[in-house]
Amino acid sequence: MKKNLIKKSMLDLRHYRRILLLAIVLSVGIPIQNYAFQDVMAQNEEYTSYKGEIVDSETNKPLVFASLTLVGTNISTVTNTEGGFLLKVPANTESTTLEVSFLGYRSKTVPLSSLTQEKNRIGLDVLVTELPEVNISVPREAVNLVKETLRKKGENYLQDPSVMTAFYRETIKKRRRNVSLSEAVVSIFKTPYTSSRRDAVQMFKSRKSTDYSKLDTLVLKLQGGPFNALYVDVMKYPEYIFSEESIDDYDFRFDRSTRINDRLIYVISFNQKDNILDPLYRGELFIDVEKKVLTSAIYSLNITDRDKASRLFVRKKPRNADVYPVEVAYRVDYREKNGRWYYGYSNALLEFKINWDKKLFNSVYSMTCEMAVTDWEKNSDLSEPRYRDRLKSTMILSDEASGFSDPDFWGEYNIIEPEKSIESAIKKIQRQLRKQG
Repeated sequence: MKKNLIKKSMLDLRHYRRILLLAIVLSVGIPIQNYAFQDVMAQNEEYTSYKGEIVDSETNKPLVFASLTLVGTNISTVTNTEGGFLLKVPANTESTTLEVSFLGYRSKTVPLSSLTQEKNRIGLDVLVTELPEVNISVPREAVNLVKETLRKKGENYLQDPSVMTAFYRETIKKRRRNVSLSEAVVSIFKTPYTSSRRDAVQMFKSRKSTDYSKLDTLVLKLQGGPFNALYVDVMKYPEYIFSEESIDDYDFRFDRSTRINDRLIYVISFNQKDNILDPLYRGELFIDVEKKVLTSAIYSLNITDRDKASRLFVRKKPRNADVYPVEVAYRVDYREKNGRWYYGYSNALLEFKINWDKKLFNSVYSMTCEMAVTDWEKNSDLSEPRYRDRLKSTMILSDEASGFSDPDFWGEYNIIEPEKSIESAIKKIQRQLRKQG
């Protein structure tokens, strides 16, 4: 009955129907923590690991979510929120060059032979570009450029079915302390961008840990797993933000310009119109002027009504607690190969407060998830996982994953280098496991 009421309230909100959901499940009780080991397939392929950081060459400021790609291959990774990277290069690759790129900076190619396995530091130079006064290829109105970009996705984005290997991580923090961590390597069966068919996801490996002693007697779970990141792919799933019905509810304006690989990129700012009362989004779109390609999007939800947002994002909660989001933000980056663009990286953040009855202080939690495509190939035989082997969009990764194992768990698979706080949490977990053994 309660589930049906939630569903009805969502259908009654015209604008809310299009909002990408990060659903939280909260329940009372502290389950017994179970560190189970997952059997891992033996990795036969040899590889070389390179670790380091990407920084601004002048200020030494870490560059967050910079892309690293092996030239001539589909192998890539991204830097973490501290600018750190970990790249694993298979021994059989013929590529000898690494390309590093970041929005607003000049891309750099680096010979693999110049890298060491640890402590590499690569600096990128800033590109400063003023917005041209006249450009005949750009519509006068920013909204028309956005609509044209959406229309031209068939010309600019992958049109062949593909199988992508991706690394996914989700974390839950109580203020700044990690209390839950789940990671997975998944296969994404990507359908063409003009197809209405949804992408299928299959799990290959996963691991998790949760320190329930820090969760205020709550079990916090993020519903949707990798789909929370996958559906941020604006060009594949525009209905979640710019549907045909809702795109005219926004004001778009030209903001500034920058460059990616010497391509002129217009930055378009958008926000919901003043007469729209239901919460929509605000953010920035980065569009290639010549090709009409969305290269990145960064946006967040306008939380205009705390109670409505709570009903959307919280699936279950204790009766003696008021739970509501204070920030919901998203980012998606695309990569290009041979003139076609494809989904490369995305993340989502949900920060919320829990006000307890008869308690003086509230609890602040943040839930984040991110996914990076680390390799892909054309799905020539149109293979797809069996229905029972596919992940459901309602899945909860922390329920599917089985536990943490040894440091070589991921083998040759590229992962997003963990932040120092996450890395220390992993080491702590491994020490606990050794003590239990």
